[in-house]
Amino acid sequence: MSEQKIQLTGLTPDAATVWVKSLGEPGFRAKQLYGWLVKGVGFDEMKNLPGAFLTKVAEQALAQPAAILERHVSKQDGTEKLLFVLHDGHTVEGVIMRYHHGITLCLSTQVGCAMGCAFCASTLQGKLRDLTAGEMAGMCYLANRLAGPDRISNIVLMGSGEPLDNYDQVTAFLRLISSPDTLNIGARHISLSTCGLPQKIRALAEEGMQVTLSLSLHAPNDEIRKQIMPIARAHSIDDVLQACRYYIEKTGRRVVFEYALIDGINDKLEHARELASRLRRMQCHVNLIPLNDVKERNLRASPRAQVERFLETLTQLNISTTVRRQLGNDIFGACGQLRAQRLKTPYQDDKQGDAP
Repeated sequence: MSEQKIQLTGLTPDAATVWVKSLGEPGFRAKQLYGWLVKGVGFDEMKNLPGAFLTKVAEQALAQPAAILERHVSKQDGTEKLLFVLHDGHTVEGVIMRYHHGITLCLSTQVGCAMGCAFCASTLQGKLRDLTAGEMAGMCYLANRLAGPDRISNIVLMGSGEPLDNYDQVTAFLRLISSPDTLNIGARHISLSTCGLPQKIRALAEEGMQVTLSLSLHAPNDEIRKQIMPIARAHSIDDVLQACRYYIEKTGRRVVFEYALIDGINDKLEHARELASRLRRMQCHVNLIPLNDVKERNLRASPRAQVERFLETLTQLNISTTVRRQLGNDIFGACGQLRAQRLKTPYQDDKQGDAP
């Protein structure tokens, strides 16, 4: 069964060497093998490795635990929405976003999500399972291959799933992908988005990795937050913000607060003033997000004029604030939308690439 096979993309170079030697093969084969894995290729493309060696490896391991099932390119801005199929048939999404400062990959950390946020399409099917470090790394390698000579320079863990609910695999992935032996993407070029698990935020602060913490706040008080984010029933805003302050203290990194503006729910100017009061004197930035409509939730985006008024109010109160640029609107660019659309239609084996 493929799920019992070793995911080579989840191994460090040293671990790969140990494993290759356990097969009775010379250690230098591991370096050759690893070089191909990072390029996002399958066994059939590893031209400088003996066929007998590859056959032996393939019996026990997966080269790429994911493949690209669908690829949609926005005609508006060149954003690429990817639907990956995993070795067990589950699907998750990724997005390649091109900016003047580089190429950013938005990556999922779980199949679905258990957090139940009312404004997010990723939660509609619930959480099916965690992704492994090898699956996350493998998807990065496949996306990097698509990105071409410009390569991926930034990663945001803002796809489906709650990264801190998959803590061990996510932190293993962060160490793996920042290694010079893989994509060498430094922690300062990686953002991790969480709905707010205080104990895990504190644990992450102790890891010694200076990733940017993005906190999905979306409300200025517990009353509103509980309406749209079930996690708020377990953790108050005060507890979450205290954990964020600890993260800032330990890492020296500012925290980004994500705030999706929902018409008539959390977008009044009094909400902006209350938010500013909570965040005053914190080393932080607020990222206002025009809501992507989720029909199943019956929630609407705030009018553009209201977004501008909210932004102006926060700015006047000395809170660093911007409005997130929307990309890929014509290709189900928001998290969970493409997968949700796919789940409504019969599965067809039209994947690009190979998941051995």
